[in-house]
Amino acid sequence: MHRHTLHDGWRLTATAGPVPEHIADREIPAEVPGSTHLDLLAADLIPEPYLDESETGLAWVHRADWRYALTFEAEAPGDGERVDLAFDGLDTIATVTLNGHVLGTTANMHRAHRFDVRSALRAGTNELTVDLRSALAYAEENRAELGARPHVNAHPYNMVRKMACSFGWDWGPDLQTAGIWKPVRLERWNTARLSRVRPLVTVSPDGTGRVEVHVDVERSGPDVDLRLTAEVADRTATATIAAGARTGTVVVEVADADLWWPVGYGDQPLYDLDVTLAADDTPLDGAHRRIGFRTITVDTAPDAHGTPFTVEVNGRPIFVKGANWIPDDHFLTRITRDRLAHRVDQAVDAHMNMLRVWGGGIYETEDFYDVCDERGVLVWQDFLLACAAYPEEEPLWSEFEAEARENVARLTSHASLALWNGGNENLWGHEDWGWKEQLGDLTWGHRYYTELFPRIVAELDPTRFYSDGSPYSPGLTPEESHPNAEAHGTRHEWEVWNRVDYRGYRDNVPRFCSEFGFQGPPTWSTLTDWIHDEPLTPESPAFLLHQKAEDGNGKLGRGLSGHLPTPTTFADWHWATQLNQARAVAFGVEHFRSWWPRTAGTLVWQLNDCWPVTSWAAVDGEGRRKPLWYALRAAYAPRLLTVQPRDGRLVLIAINDTDEPWETTVRLERLHFEGGILDGTQIDIAVPPRSTAEHEPARSLFAAGDDTREALVATTDDTRLVHTLREDVHLAYDPESLTATAAAVPGGYRVEVRAASLTRGVSVLADRVAPDAEVDDMLVDLLAGESHTFLVRTSAEVDPAEFTRAPVLRSSGSTHPRGKR
Repeated sequence: MHRHTLHDGWRLTATAGPVPEHIADREIPAEVPGSTHLDLLAADLIPEPYLDESETGLAWVHRADWRYALTFEAEAPGDGERVDLAFDGLDTIATVTLNGHVLGTTANMHRAHRFDVRSALRAGTNELTVDLRSALAYAEENRAELGARPHVNAHPYNMVRKMACSFGWDWGPDLQTAGIWKPVRLERWNTARLSRVRPLVTVSPDGTGRVEVHVDVERSGPDVDLRLTAEVADRTATATIAAGARTGTVVVEVADADLWWPVGYGDQPLYDLDVTLAADDTPLDGAHRRIGFRTITVDTAPDAHGTPFTVEVNGRPIFVKGANWIPDDHFLTRITRDRLAHRVDQAVDAHMNMLRVWGGGIYETEDFYDVCDERGVLVWQDFLLACAAYPEEEPLWSEFEAEARENVARLTSHASLALWNGGNENLWGHEDWGWKEQLGDLTWGHRYYTELFPRIVAELDPTRFYSDGSPYSPGLTPEESHPNAEAHGTRHEWEVWNRVDYRGYRDNVPRFCSEFGFQGPPTWSTLTDWIHDEPLTPESPAFLLHQKAEDGNGKLGRGLSGHLPTPTTFADWHWATQLNQARAVAFGVEHFRSWWPRTAGTLVWQLNDCWPVTSWAAVDGEGRRKPLWYALRAAYAPRLLTVQPRDGRLVLIAINDTDEPWETTVRLERLHFEGGILDGTQIDIAVPPRSTAEHEPARSLFAAGDDTREALVATTDDTRLVHTLREDVHLAYDPESLTATAAAVPGGYRVEVRAASLTRGVSVLADRVAPDAEVDDMLVDLLAGESHTFLVRTSAEVDPAEFTRAPVLRSSGSTHPRGKR
């Protein structure tokens, strides 16, 4: 097998549509893999798509058609040689032509396409073109042919197999991409090649690791016996694929295999798997994978509370602490392995052990799953359907089947891949969003979730769990249980944010909460890098274009009510909404964790952003950590103290998500903000590994004489909880509580903050001083007389005093009328 990439020398031209005059007649260099927006940007023909109101001005691209052209040199096919033109990904509606011969058409961004070019390829110079039609126009044609189906947002993304959020989402831009978005190459081969390699990895009860390698082969030329070989950990096995056969299987066993574990539960040993295909002694093709030996399943056996959804790895139940994952940049080809590694590391640093690849994005690149394998981050993988009714007729059914087969097979080797999920909110939408009246007798995707996808997973990857959708009630029809029922399977909690105060998280005890979240703006540097309204306000034009949620600012304002004072300046609004986002989501996480094992997991919406936007993300579109990230790191900590209501009383719950018993003394004190113990006691707790323990403090600890100036504090050797008796808006914080000093240290600055009285949420918003500045901690609670040292990493040389005053030094009292400005 000889592979030659075809990435250099491409040219791009517009061929149809409402193309501006200064672009219409231009031929410009094109980067492959890439996209039309990025090529136009590199040629200085369009503004930065994310900048200010550029998105609106680029709406013409939705209906433009494009041509990618390449001239390349090649040799004519040899005797008995097969030559293929292989595209790993075309976005999206493409016609591929070589030397005037139309090789074929494509209509699916989520799968590869391969063309036999022996009859079209010529010795010497060859001309290759890829013509791309408007995906929006194609979707509208399918809608007219098949009948309209309901969907969220403006465009009929459910009528074309393209990244749904390419058409805009309530956190993403409407910048509909086109391009050759994955590698393209010329492949020359003889006799046979490996067209598909599926390692199915299991572990026997005696600890023997078993790799069952299934391969599909494509033949060309002599139909001969083939030898299939697999090697793992110095163990080698071979099998014969008889002449005429198109599939083969070889099994390798590794005694006493080192087990792969999720982060926080053990190590992540990975083994090299090498697969070769040969005829006689002549190598024909090969494949390399890295595998991890583990078993993963999901327990959905009914119990006293309903139907659980508990992930089990190597027989051990896991409390899932994670987040939802969207494409890390709207322009996918800008996402590098280093960027993915940094983002996944941010998840791990926040004590997360799972990421859910959401169904409106893409099947991620090998780099993403490799990084998750290495870090021990479990991956929940959606099939790519989201918030819409999808036709089950052609041409969509065949495209769904092809992409599902390709990607299920592609991902089998990854130890991190935990489960497949039929789609996002479609079962729920059919029940509650008025779809039934709109659909009548039209298909809506039910057979994908209940027939096609489970059949493909069972056939190609029986080692993994499949769920019909998220949310869903396992094994129950909608008549038996609502898909979003709290007692069964997975639940999305969106009453909070959309309609009720975040204290409403406590109204439900789901078995697994796979979506919940609360909005907040990006960090100050990200916001001001990309939005330049004068004045900059929550209602200024560019700011609103970067706030995609329906009534998003209204919900942010109502979400503050009852928790924090109404801000009077934009700087205060920015900080207050970020703080409230952090508080709201941490409140939900602590509630859900306190119900383990009844509640078996939380996936926050969302970890990351794809552009600079006000959203639910913990890490903004420039990769900067918002206050929410620090709140999640605390709420997902291996050991946690939290105060929760139980049966009309407040109790202290100790959560131990480690393999060691947590035996410690907890000091419980009711303190005055200005200092002084008003009431106190000590209790000994013993929390078994991966368990919780409950203690009811004496009622006197909550019986404040002045609940605006008193707090309950629970302290151990390594954890502390500060529980105020009222919401911050009612608390009498000292406006002059904080004093701070700062000094340069190698690699940045040390900022020491001292509190004269109780001050909660102390934070240094370091990026306001230098764009690359990042602080090690945030949202720190300080008691009277305490100090905390923050470490700021930055390459910038600045006045250290800038870190010691508002609006950089902040706390939960910063937006109070008497707070420091």
